[in-house]
Amino acid sequence: MTTPIIDAKGLSRTFTTKKGPVEAVRGIDLTVSAGEILGFLGPNGAGKTTTMRMLTTLLPPTGGSATVAGHDLASDPGGVRRNIGYVAQASGVDPSISVREELVTQGRMYRLRKAEAKYRAQELAEDLDLAELLDRPTQALSGGQRRRLDIALGLTHRPKLLFLDEPTTGLDPGSRSDVWDLVHRIRAEGTTVFMTTHYLDEADVLSDRLVVVDGGLVAAEGTPQDLKLRYTGSATASLREAFLAITGHHPLAPDIPVAV
Repeated sequence: MTTPIIDAKGLSRTFTTKKGPVEAVRGIDLTVSAGEILGFLGPNGAGKTTTMRMLTTLLPPTGGSATVAGHDLASDPGGVRRNIGYVAQASGVDPSISVREELVTQGRMYRLRKAEAKYRAQELAEDLDLAELLDRPTQALSGGQRRRLDIALGLTHRPKLLFLDEPTTGLDPGSRSDVWDLVHRIRAEGTTVFMTTHYLDEADVLSDRLVVVDGGLVAAEGTPQDLKLRYTGSATASLREAFLAITGHHPLAPDIPVAV
């Protein structure tokens, strides 16, 4: 059998507060196969962000274990970071520099030689439809253009696994469609995608498989079609209906028509 690119067992995180301990994640078992797009869903406070932060080494677990991209989360966090890309919900680009400078700087941070960093910046710009924007200040980019730049930065070091946190929040329908196409292209080129989203139409269209968390635990998992059939009795039902049946919560974000 192929080794999973993510294999988490009993992953948990407890925060200490003035009011006492808070169990944000209470023991998640999670397996992600190489080459798939996994949609990671749940209502607010379900543990999605905490789980992603643990899997990307931004937050140490208080229990359980995980291997990510072939490296142990606890004993080899550096190995994890070298093999993953992470695109946060909020853009972290420097508004005072150009797209080219941002991409080259990212390459240099991953220890590419200067010539390599320049080549990779050009390659990513062409792949992600940013070539005509290379000398434009990042502050002048539209929302969709900035999101493509964020994703380009996450792909600079050719990671095996890309984490996308709410990749289309705040984008117009046309820009959302562009990001959807980009996610499919990234997977077609061999990169596994782990994605959180509040847009259930997005999860339905993009994901090979879904994991729904609630209360810090996995509540359901399967393909979108499997979950619809299992929790609504109809494979033609909406994912919104299945999500409500699984969690008891209405989705936060409405479905938004996407330009075709």
